[in-house]
Amino acid sequence: MEIFLQTIGSINDETRIKILRFINENGEVCVCDIESSFNMIQSRISRHLKILRDGGFLKVRREGRWAYYSIRSPIDKFRENVLNEIACLDLEIPQLKKGCEIE
Repeated sequence: MEIFLQTIGSINDETRIKILRFINENGEVCVCDIESSFNMIQSRISRHLKILRDGGFLKVRREGRWAYYSIRSPIDKFRENVLNEIACLDLEIPQLKKGCEIE
């Protein structure tokens, strides 16, 4: 029950829903790309990403000082259905703006 509630809680925010859709549409993205695209400060983006990761939607890959987020794979049917529902919502999702370059 706790995992279910954590998953539901992770999508109880419009910004997190938009971030999930953004990552689902763009594939693996760096935190700095999300920061640039959403025009939000890094600490706020990181907080949303942690909640989504704890909710079982995202995985993180670290490369040097950069953190790259993508949809977890494999993903269970419940979370897959949530992502499909989010894809059908009428949302304004920003275009991908690259915020950093690999050194």
